[in-house]
Amino acid sequence: MLDVQGLIDLGGAAFLATLGWFARQLYESVRELRDDVHQIEIDLPTNYIRREEYAETMKRIEAIVERIFDKLDAKADK
Repeated sequence: MLDVQGLIDLGGAAFLATLGWFARQLYESVRELRDDVHQIEIDLPTNYIRREEYAETMKRIEAIVERIFDKLDAKADK
């Protein structure tokens, strides 16, 4: 049978084991987040739209908008 000191030691050991497990989980999560952020830093420059592609897309959009406005003007004249 355990005395009071034995119960305190057992409770402290259980608490410290739980605290250690929790700290380890936090450490692993932070390490995974660092790895993910590092991978994002590597991939980010390749995922942006290139300036040339943006300019080309904007020209196509402007042409479409011009056609829409021309059609609206034609309808308004009738």
